[in-house]
Amino acid sequence: MKVLVLNCGSSSLKYQIINMVGEELLAKGIAERIGLEGSFVKHEPANGKKEIIETELKDHKDAIKVLIDALLDKTYGVLSSMDEINAVGHRVVHAGEKFSGSVMITQDVIDALEDCSDLAPLHNPPNLMGIYACKEIMPNTPMVGVFDTAFHQTMPPSSYLYALPYELYEKYKIRRYGFHGTSHKYVAIKTAELLGKPLEELKIVTCHLGNGASMAAIQNGESIDTTMGFTPLEGLVMGTRCGDIDPAIISFIMEKENMSIDDVNNIMNKKSGVLGISGVSSDFRDIEEAAEGGNERAKIALEIFYKKVTKYIGAYAAEMGGLDAIVFTAGLGENSDIARREICRNLSFMGATIDNKKNDGVRGKETVVSTDESSVKIVLMPTNEELMIARETKAIV
Repeated sequence: MKVLVLNCGSSSLKYQIINMVGEELLAKGIAERIGLEGSFVKHEPANGKKEIIETELKDHKDAIKVLIDALLDKTYGVLSSMDEINAVGHRVVHAGEKFSGSVMITQDVIDALEDCSDLAPLHNPPNLMGIYACKEIMPNTPMVGVFDTAFHQTMPPSSYLYALPYELYEKYKIRRYGFHGTSHKYVAIKTAELLGKPLEELKIVTCHLGNGASMAAIQNGESIDTTMGFTPLEGLVMGTRCGDIDPAIISFIMEKENMSIDDVNNIMNKKSGVLGISGVSSDFRDIEEAAEGGNERAKIALEIFYKKVTKYIGAYAAEMGGLDAIVFTAGLGENSDIARREICRNLSFMGATIDNKKNDGVRGKETVVSTDESSVKIVLMPTNEELMIARETKAIV
């Protein structure tokens, strides 16, 4: 069985084709600048060289046609015909409260996702564009929706409700949804395998740390709390997002700066986070380099980020009544030994002690980086959201 995994953004489309026999990646790529001048597809066969296909991509339908042509190409393709694509797995960011797991995409599902678009206006519309395009191009190929929010639907009301008038939840479904669910689920499963213990018996804090960052408390295999909320803005300090702030700051800035709500939303989502504090970059690598060079604001930005992650680890350990593992994943979590070390610096009191020899210089590898004596295991676990989407798709189809 071969599954095509699609992750559609507003002007981009990432894809992978995976042979589920052995879970072998056959090819991956990305279509960029969809609807803009200079559009192209970067196609990478697993056993071949990267190809850049420069062509006009008016919309997501064009992009999907070009990527399928690339998959079928006699020189750098990996399929002999479209019939080899047995299913398509779509990453969809927001499913609201409607779905607690992956589902076969039907018209009823599409209608439900359209209804959720006001909860994720930047993400759901392009996700739906990919679904509509596939329906037209390969109408007989089954499609599955895999939702970022679904894994967190196991949270209890005490975790997902905000202390606002309850009728606002009833009318508008204002609540914590959480995101990165596919990644949190994948690394939790892989961590249990690495530790040789049943997932259902573990208390895990997963740290998906990148330009967008979130954490989850996973108890007995289920998400019971997570840092992102009604939108991906809440929680950790991120590349350009502010994370947790006093909500009264919003009206204060609007009044003092004579700004609209859109202006303030733009500041909180695109000009804040470590970029706003450091003034250097939203890329943690640039900020680490600047901090090492003596830039004080860069140092402070990193300290704020590290402290926030540490605070949530402590909070989630208390919430679960204990902790078996702390898991680092995504771009920063997988590749920054500095971030892992600094976040865990003060956690030895709870039995989580990092081993610098195991941690230093390690990137993108499944491994335990805590000391042998550490009762709480500190784990580096590369995420693979595309493989998780393919697995969910196979299970549904």
